[in-house]
Amino acid sequence: MVWVPLSPTSSDRRAPLRVPSTTTMSLEWLMDWSWSLDGLRDFIATGIQSFRDCDATALVAVACLLVLFVWYCYHVGREQPRAYTTVNALMQSAEANGVQNGFVYCQSPECVRCSHHDGLNQKLYHNLQEYAKRYSWSGMGRIHKGIREQGRYLNSRPSIQKPEVFFLPDLPTTPYFSRDTQKHDVELLERNFQTILCEFETLYKAFSNCSLPQGWKMNSTPSGEWFTFYLVNQGMCVPRNCRRCPRTYRLLGSLRTCIGNNVFGNACISVLSPGTVIAEHYGPTNIRIRCHLGLKTPSNCELVVGGEPQCWAEGRCLLFDDSFLHTAFHEGAPEEGPRVVFMVDLWHPNVAAAERQALDFIFAPGR
Repeated sequence: MVWVPLSPTSSDRRAPLRVPSTTTMSLEWLMDWSWSLDGLRDFIATGIQSFRDCDATALVAVACLLVLFVWYCYHVGREQPRAYTTVNALMQSAEANGVQNGFVYCQSPECVRCSHHDGLNQKLYHNLQEYAKRYSWSGMGRIHKGIREQGRYLNSRPSIQKPEVFFLPDLPTTPYFSRDTQKHDVELLERNFQTILCEFETLYKAFSNCSLPQGWKMNSTPSGEWFTFYLVNQGMCVPRNCRRCPRTYRLLGSLRTCIGNNVFGNACISVLSPGTVIAEHYGPTNIRIRCHLGLKTPSNCELVVGGEPQCWAEGRCLLFDDSFLHTAFHEGAPEEGPRVVFMVDLWHPNVAAAERQALDFIFAPGR
């Protein structure tokens, strides 16, 4: 039975302005209410009968979907926010024995990879916001995504590539890069090979007078000796060293893709004595390409990046991504002398100009 409102009677039409008494209104309201309950009852009965007539398989499917939805809501509500990974968190498991990811790493307080900073990602996000306020959010999507998801990126990377400080997503990954990747800078460095070599030889003469001349640093290695002479160290110019290699330092200013304004930029002369092995390790980021210009390359010297070996050649550049697991060794005879390269960090070719400017701001030395 379906309730249908009663049509007005003829008497109602004849006296539309008559005001009914209170008793008449109460009786009409009770009658309408009674008819409404009957209609509601019939509606519910019709709905129940419709469910009974439905196919049982469809009902089971609907029930399963409902259960899955309830479980998902419970899981999302119960899940704790993902904590950002900091350099401190990456290092804390290795503090006792000086080993990270199974490999030896340096413990210099000056090293961006080894210094401990709580809340690094929050600091980076603050720097990004400050940059966007001064300039623009345009083109910052990938950097924003990288900072927001650092914990996931750094912890879930395959062991062959695991940058220790900052990972920029959606960059092509390969252990080695073609010389044409940064053609202008590669050709400029190779044309100035003799200039850089002459300044190195002048510097290296000082090793005959003392074990570690001023300006040189000795790096820890499992065996042998590894020395570096920095012109730019983590984005900071080393004035005393630059004055001793003026032409090489001026050359850096002519490179189009040299990283010189943030902590991931370095330029140095790297020397491996015979019998030296550099422990396998990862670089701090994937936004750069490390360029080695061979100055002295004896036999039995190799660079291994991501499991792929390559040999240096004098006067030639070798480009690689040092966020891949890599090592180097010099197994030549003592009389062959050291292996020497001029090392400079260049921008990854797929980091856009706007991103480079923002990263220089976010990772500025001392920020």
